[in-house]
Amino acid sequence: MRTELVSEPGDQAFPNEDFASVGLPASGQGGSLVLLDGVTPPRGGTGCLHSVPWFTARLGGALTELTVSHPDVPLAEALAAAVARTSAAHAETCDLSHPRTPQATVALARWSPETVEYLVLSDAVLLLAAPDGTVTAVLDDRLDRLPRALLASAEICDAEARNKEGGFFTAAADPAVASRAVTGSVPRAGVSALAALSDGAARWTETFREGDWTDLFARLRKEGPAALVRRVRELERADEERVFLGRGKRHDDATAVYAEL
Repeated sequence: MRTELVSEPGDQAFPNEDFASVGLPASGQGGSLVLLDGVTPPRGGTGCLHSVPWFTARLGGALTELTVSHPDVPLAEALAAAVARTSAAHAETCDLSHPRTPQATVALARWSPETVEYLVLSDAVLLLAAPDGTVTAVLDDRLDRLPRALLASAEICDAEARNKEGGFFTAAADPAVASRAVTGSVPRAGVSALAALSDGAARWTETFREGDWTDLFARLRKEGPAALVRRVRELERADEERVFLGRGKRHDDATAVYAEL
């Protein structure tokens, strides 16, 4: 089995807010993949004493353990349990009701000899490749479908859209958010490889239009995640006029995981 993972901060002066892991049970039967993209808060308070990297490390660690050690628990239930466990770790010291309490987007996959299960919440990306080369993108596109007016400022977004009905959802402090995730399963025989991307790595397709998801997957298969992230960085540096990046960050944390089953 081939697995490769790279996670690179957008700015070396600041901690990487992403998390990624691949868990392989001692039984050798199946495995799991976890990717979290921590949401960078705007300037100002978050109601929390802890950083986003603290949160993603806690949540990601819990998800890695739960998805491997409890293979019969559905991924949505594993996410709910991991969120509850992480919330309990700082509920007594922090205001978890704050709209900017530490939070993350999520991509999960777990495979057994029979099935491949998946879960995506917010703008992380999960790609499933079939033996014939067909690539299926599992996406939660609620953020993309929001009226631009709701994203005009952090204040408007927090008040009207973030973790609200009719808006979009991230893994924060409420375990019930797991029921909002895009979930499903497919036969294991229909998946030969899979990949997960934070939106910083997905810029190759979503921002710079270097190719579609099938092209991106082919690049991962041939050159690996590190080469994909290097190319994204080249494209970011070359976009001096911000034709593609617009008001977005020049460099975002970029994480990519590739696994052949």
